[in-house]
Parts: sequence; C-alpha cells; structure tokens
Amino acid sequence: MHRHVLLSLIAITLSNQFQSAHAADKPNVLFIAIDDLNHWVGYLGRNSQTHTPNIDRFAKSGVAFTKAYCTAPACNPSRASLMSGQRPSTTGCYLNEQNWRPGISEDKLLNSHFAKVGYRVYGGGKIYHGAPDRGGDWTDYFPGKDAPPQSDDEMDGVGGLKFGKLSVRDEDMPDYKVVSNGLKRLEEKSDQPFFLAVGLVKPHLPFAVPKKWFDMFPLDSIELPPHRDDDLDDVPPAGVKMAGAQGDHKRVLKSGRWKEIVQAYLASIAFCDAQVGRLLEGLEASPYRDNTIVVLWSDHGWSLGEKSHWRKFALWEEPTRTVFAWRVPGLTHPGETCARAVDFTCVYPTLCELTGQPLPTHLEGRSIVPLLKNPEAAWNFPAVTTQGFKNHAVRTDDWRYIRYANGDEELYDDNHDPLEYTNLAKLADFADRKTELAKWLPKSDAPSLPTTRGRGKQGTAKSKSAAED
Repeated sequence: MHRHVLLSLIAITLSNQFQSAHAADKPNVLFIAIDDLNHWVGYLGRNSQTHTPNIDRFAKSGVAFTKAYCTAPACNPSRASLMSGQRPSTTGCYLNEQNWRPGISEDKLLNSHFAKVGYRVYGGGKIYHGAPDRGGDWTDYFPGKDAPPQSDDEMDGVGGLKFGKLSVRDEDMPDYKVVSNGLKRLEEKSDQPFFLAVGLVKPHLPFAVPKKWFDMFPLDSIELPPHRDDDLDDVPPAGVKMAGAQGDHKRVLKSGRWKEIVQAYLASIAFCDAQVGRLLEGLEASPYRDNTIVVLWSDHGWSLGEKSHWRKFALWEEPTRTVFAWRVPGLTHPGETCARAVDFTCVYPTLCELTGQPLPTHLEGRSIVPLLKNPEAAWNFPAVTTQGFKNHAVRTDDWRYIRYANGDEELYDDNHDPLEYTNLAKLADFADRKTELAKWLPKSDAPSLPTTRGRGKQGTAKSKSAAED
C-alpha cells in the first residue's frame, strides 16, 4: 500500500473515532412532525371539542408556543423550508407541485447536518412531502406508506374533502406502524446519539380513521368553527381569490355536511394524539428519557370554513398557526408557555445550538434558545409566512399584515380581533403600522421552481388533487 494512501486511511479512521467520541456526549433528538394539524389542540384553547390529552401533556412538560407559524401553508414548501432552514422566498419552493431539489442542496438539510456530526439519523413516515421523498442523508428510513385497508363504502365526502369511518384496527393504520418503528429505534443501544424523526400523516385528508374515534364526537354535539357570512366583504380581491369561497365552501354549504367534516377532522386529530402518546410513553420507558430533546410541530394549520375558506393555502390565522412545543432536559421547565410570535425557520438553528453544533451559514432563522430558557424574554422578530410567489404575511405578537403580489393588503389587530374579522389596511390611522410591519417582508423573491406532477427523487406520479393537498 502506498504511504500516502495509508496515511489518508489513518487520518480518516482517527477523524471518525474523534467524531464518534465527541458525538457520544451529545443529547438525542426526538423530532415529531404532524401533518395538517391546526390549532385545535387542548392547550391552545381554540376548540373546546377537541381531544388531545397526550399532546397537551407533552406541551405542559416543557415550553409550549402559543403563537407559532409555518413559513408556508402547504406541506411541500413548509417542510422544505423547515428542514433546510431557508425561506420559500429564498429557495423558490412555494407550492406542493414543485420539486424542491433544484432550489435546495441536500447536504444543507437538517438530517444531513446531523449525519455529518456523528448522529444516527433515523426517519419514518412523512418528513418531507410524502413518505417516498426521503431527502438528504439517513442512517435508515421507514416509509410506512401503505394505505389502511378500506372498502369503497367506508369513504364519503364533499368534493375533494374526503372522510370515512374505517372498519380497521389502529394497528392497521400507517401512522401506527411508523410509531412502532420509532419505538424500536428507542430500544437500540449505541454509543452514538440519535436524531429520530417520526412523521405522522393524520389528520391529513382523507379524514379516515377507525370508527371508534368518530364515536368520541357525536354528530349532534358538533359545533361549527367561528365564522361570519360577510367575512370576506372587507378582504381585497387577491384575498377573496385565495379564499376560494366558490369552491369547497360552496359545495359544503350545499351539501349540508359541514358538521360531518368537522367531526371527521376531530376524529383524525384524536387518532393522531393517541399515536403521539404511544411514542412519548416509549421514550419515557427508554434509557434515553433524560437525555433526549423533544420537539413537536405541525407543518401548517387548516381552515374549516373560517373566512369561507377550506384547507390550507392562505395567509390568515387558521391556515398558518401551528402546534409547537419543546422539552429540553436541563433547560426547559414544565408548564411554561411562550406567547412570542415565531416561525419554523427557528427549528434548525435551535437544534444546532442545543446540541453544540456550529450554525451552517445558509440558515435564515434565529435560535429560540433564549425563549426556551425564559419564555418572556425579549423577542423582536416576527413570523413570516409565504403562500405562492410574492404573497406574504408578517405576524407579530399582536398584529398580522398581509401583502399580496398585486399590492393588495390586509391588516388585523389580533390582540383585540383574534378571529381576524376586521381588515384595517385601508384606514389612514394604521398607515405607520403597515410601514413598520412591511419592513419584515422578504427583500427579494426567488423565481418559482418548475412544477411537476411527481415528487421525490424518483418523481412518483400523482394526481392534481393529491398535489394540491
């Protein structure tokens, strides 16, 4: 063997040994991603009907954020942004139909970064946009993508808003299997720390879970979300178009099945909560209980008729507000809440700081470690959400400012008008407020990446309706 080859091999071996020894001192990370769960969880108090005892218990075990917002109200751009630490306006990934890879280098992804510094990096379920789209480096990945067995007569719906009471067991559901895989990872023994990402699909459409979860919410007890028939009257044309009231909402009203859809969404949330509970119970029973950072988040919110809007894909409170809670051994304290407005560009830098890693230079967000230490600490950075090219919302602790690509504006005093019924944007008294908030809008907007009917490395084909969800 040539001398320089031998020296190179020795150097690589020593580097790996040093990396492993250094990594052994690092905390583990349990990274829980939920799909399409809005603020209908008990600890946020937005919907009194919801049943989320496990998420609420976890929220009370550390710091729960009450004003957390996605960077994009759609699965693909939200997840691509969170996992890269970059905003949609930087990468050009704005829509579900886009492949994010031309705009984001895979070596910059959160899981790739943890792999580089010596972590065992495990994934399962939906972390990027769909289980087949693994994105970046993983030690191992469990897609858990098989659909639950169901018959056609179990599925119902209004247009694309599908739901159904399934005659299957929880154990037959893909999310159950993804959690079971996560629990197996928690049983492994290793000198290397782990980054374990568990992605739950429910309550994503279709709102189809075993019948027992529907039985928890009798139809005659269902209450509709707060709404006003005239809520779009003071919304500018770009916002009215985004609401799409002549689509889903018109069909729902005509069907008379609004309560059934709300029931199905609540049932799907309850099922999701049970899977979160299984995972957290497994962590509590594992030897990693006291050395594991846990972060729980949902990729965006969801509207069920507020402002005559359904699904996500809009810039108001319901489609953008999400579930966000942290537990950090030795740092966070049980029962604390933080009312500072934050968005998901904070996740990547926060995990780097908590695990003692240098911050990659491409990150655009700020670490929220100061808020984890003291939830009432000063925080002068708003949350920014983007829906499509040049449509942005700036959310502070008290205000929401929306500017659309055509210049249309909305302004809401969320402190006094939490349901965002009154658009103040045209009132002269609030001109200075708009100017102040507009300073936080992205300084540039990257061209939109090409759209595609596929996603992931293999470009798996999917229908237009699936792409829009």
